[in-house]
Amino acid sequence: MTNDTYKTKIGILIQETRQARGMTQAHLAEALNTSQSAINRIEKGGQNISLEMVARISEVLSSNIISLNPNGKINFRVNGGRELSGSIEVKTSKNAAVGLLCASLLNKGTTTLRRVARIEEVNRIIEVLNSIGVKTRWLNTNNDLEITPPARLRLEDMDIEAAKRTRTVIMFLGPLLHQYNDFRLPFAGGCNLGTRTVEPHLVGLAPFGLSVEAKSDYYHATVNKQPITKPILLTERGETVSENIIMAAAMYPGETVIRNISFNYMVQDVCFFLQKLGVKIEGIGTTTLKITGQKSFKQTIEYYPAEDPIEAMSFIAAAAVTKSEITIKRAPIEFLEIELATLEGMGLDYELSPEYSARNGYTRLTDITVKKSDLRAPKDKLHALPFPGINMDNLPFMGLIATVAHGRTLIHDWSYENRAIYFTELSKLNANIELVDPHRVYITGPTSWKPADVVAPPALRPSVVVLLAMLAAPGRSTLRDVYSINRGYEDLANRLNTLGADIAVIQDINE
Repeated sequence: MTNDTYKTKIGILIQETRQARGMTQAHLAEALNTSQSAINRIEKGGQNISLEMVARISEVLSSNIISLNPNGKINFRVNGGRELSGSIEVKTSKNAAVGLLCASLLNKGTTTLRRVARIEEVNRIIEVLNSIGVKTRWLNTNNDLEITPPARLRLEDMDIEAAKRTRTVIMFLGPLLHQYNDFRLPFAGGCNLGTRTVEPHLVGLAPFGLSVEAKSDYYHATVNKQPITKPILLTERGETVSENIIMAAAMYPGETVIRNISFNYMVQDVCFFLQKLGVKIEGIGTTTLKITGQKSFKQTIEYYPAEDPIEAMSFIAAAAVTKSEITIKRAPIEFLEIELATLEGMGLDYELSPEYSARNGYTRLTDITVKKSDLRAPKDKLHALPFPGINMDNLPFMGLIATVAHGRTLIHDWSYENRAIYFTELSKLNANIELVDPHRVYITGPTSWKPADVVAPPALRPSVVVLLAMLAAPGRSTLRDVYSINRGYEDLANRLNTLGADIAVIQDINE
């Protein structure tokens, strides 16, 4: 079936479903915040339509317009070995978005988050928020999201299935502990990267009076409020832990000092948002914060999340692995400087534009032009560290770049259980990978890529690494079940196609 045939058949299905619901094209256009002429073109098969738009139409029409493969999974078919060119703009941060969605629970007024990453992880949190009474509304095609909480949340009605598909729900603890003395949260889910302990969250929030008992499939939280008598010291400088404690301190009507706090990009975004809400925060960008909170907040505010450094790094890796020259626009340079310096030592040739400010008024951005480069293995191993070291989520992309470098590179992914094992998936594409243990691999390059059929790893960054390797492999590859990618990237396949990639989304149509 050709692409035009697909578009025509989808258009007919949309038209028939709309008419069965008694809706006009104008009604559907209004519900989707688009034009009637666009709906007319879609129904006639004369306009390209993204999976996101199909999902939105399905939601408005209360009908599953298409089935994404027999079991609901999405696959990518990649015709690789093509040189990329052009420029691509970095979207706002997935990790900032989910933290800000949780932070919006502090505000009883209306919060508007501008240019939110419209991804599956965000969708799951929105589903959870809606289920407990929060009203959310996408305002326009710029992905501006309006959030209005009720006077009292219906925590007992929480969408358990949506909550279990994301780790973010654990960050409800900080915003809720001052508002409710007794509540439950389901166990957190998300990427399959081994056991991800919640103990640092519980230890960090205990000074506020939070106690949590783990039941068979949920956490039972009780709160006995008490004054903060000394600085809170984090024994683990984790991002979600830091955000949780910052949000708890924001609603504590006094001064809280937190030491060994993360100051990574998503934590800074939450701090900037809370400052707009009226929280006094000293020390942003350092490992010690002094926070003076308030008992309650009811404001109408808006905030722009900053751009995503991990997405920027993905595009840097795409250029390097396909030996292409591309420009990555709106890259948050503060959170990429160590990675670029390390890659420069491996021979990466790139140029930076003058810096300019992100829409939030704080984050430093630049445009990065990556040029064709002859890479060599680094002298030392590649490993991540808490910011300002190489980002934990950027390490997989550094490993991918090592596959096209001359020599042998040791990758040490010490922070995630078993994630280094996913590098062995690149062996299916003919990369030379030696697994030392669940945390270390040797990669010997340069790789002579070959196409392959691979099931995407059940983790976000390793899945994208395999996809980018397929771009370099001449011939047709298939990456199956790409939900992990859609958790963290918005419309990645089509955006890579604008650079000259050839990625098709494989889907089945309901007959």
